[in-house]
Amino acid sequence: MKLSEKKILRKKEQILASAIEIVNRRGYSGATMVEIAAELLMTKGSLYYYFKNKSDLMYQCHNFVLSQAIEDLEEILNDEDSSATEILKKMIATHMEFAIEEKEVFNLIIEPKRFFNEEQLELVLKLRKKYEDLFNQIIKRGAARGEFQAEEPSIVRMIILGAMNWVQQWYNPKGRLKKDEVVDLYTKYILKILI
Repeated sequence: MKLSEKKILRKKEQILASAIEIVNRRGYSGATMVEIAAELLMTKGSLYYYFKNKSDLMYQCHNFVLSQAIEDLEEILNDEDSSATEILKKMIATHMEFAIEEKEVFNLIIEPKRFFNEEQLELVLKLRKKYEDLFNQIIKRGAARGEFQAEEPSIVRMIILGAMNWVQQWYNPKGRLKKDEVVDLYTKYILKILI
């Protein structure tokens, strides 16, 4: 990769990091290209050098966060020495961290047709499928080892991910429960489904 390409890539990552922060703080509709550019001390026009439009930028943000979540989960899943239960606990904690901390960007997947064009939607759905499959793998591994009872692993996975994603609708960092307490409760009740 040429030095100029590395600089463009680095700048793009800076823009994504800033955009993710703004979207998580203000929501999708509250994050404007003007505000994102201003936070980076750029003009709105300069921002369009890197991204076609707001939809493209949001797609890139979502792709960036979901790809990082997949990478983190794959690393956890590759631990062949730990029990399926221990691995699932770590996967739950990782998912909850992303669902809470990257709420708005991570949440774009819930209604992808609203945010992405057809080509982007196809890529997002493939990435989402890959993410879901990581949970399928650990559920099946746990069932094969006799740790989990899961007659229908894909249904169990949908229940687990659905429950975890719902945290975005009600969790308040200033509320009664701290984030680690919420993660502990989710882990406890999710494991009751499988054990």
